[in-house]
Amino acid sequence: MASLRTRLILIVAGAGAIVTLGLLLLTLNAGCPSQERAPACTRVLFIGNSYTTVNDLPGVFASLARSGGHRVETKSAAVDGWTLANHADSPATATALAASPWDIVVLQEQSQFPAIEEFRQTQMYPAARRLIGSIRNRGARPLLYLTWGRRDGWPETGMPTYASMQSAIDDGYLAIAADQRVAISPVGYAWASVVTSEAAASLWQQDGSHPSEAGTYLAACVFYATIFRQSPKGLGYHGSLSAEAAGMIQSVAAETVLGDPAKWPAPAE
Repeated sequence: MASLRTRLILIVAGAGAIVTLGLLLLTLNAGCPSQERAPACTRVLFIGNSYTTVNDLPGVFASLARSGGHRVETKSAAVDGWTLANHADSPATATALAASPWDIVVLQEQSQFPAIEEFRQTQMYPAARRLIGSIRNRGARPLLYLTWGRRDGWPETGMPTYASMQSAIDDGYLAIAADQRVAISPVGYAWASVVTSEAAASLWQQDGSHPSEAGTYLAACVFYATIFRQSPKGLGYHGSLSAEAAGMIQSVAAETVLGDPAKWPAPAE
């Protein structure tokens, strides 16, 4: 396992260094009229990496929210390849967290760490606890972004298929969510539902890891249902997708989150 740790850390560090040298703070939709918390406007900060920034997930979510009649403000604190431990140690992430009276702060771990017990216990969970504490201390609600497995699994670690990797990722997020009493946006669960359909191949980019525009749209619809407790079915914003493809994704997101509201409750402080 030591060699696996070394390889994965090198992969993560290399990805971050190639793409960017510093934390990206992207203002994506400034829709709130003041710096005070207000029921009429929802502020959401996304903390993560390329699974958040590729195709601009915060912006797609904001567009969906507007099409549903919600006023939102979204920002991201994200560096490609970063882990939650990177963010927990980052002054720039701390600054982003303090920059606005966030209602919800989304936490997205590096895409592979949740699948491996050693990485969960030594890195993901300690960092998540630190970040969740900071979020709650600021009066915001933490929300975990449960991501998807890779199209071809992770054979080097005994997960030869997408399904086996997805199951391990699910376990990783569910455990820390229960430990910290934090809500989950179950994007990976919705992803698994789509994978069983003919549209499965459209969710991943060619690298079999990052989301296509359809994958990002699915994630945004799941966040919409999770945060607002409303179905995204019928929303007019489709991005670049056809009305038929968007409608299918909207339905899957609604059924995943709202079909079992006890399992996927709203974010709470």
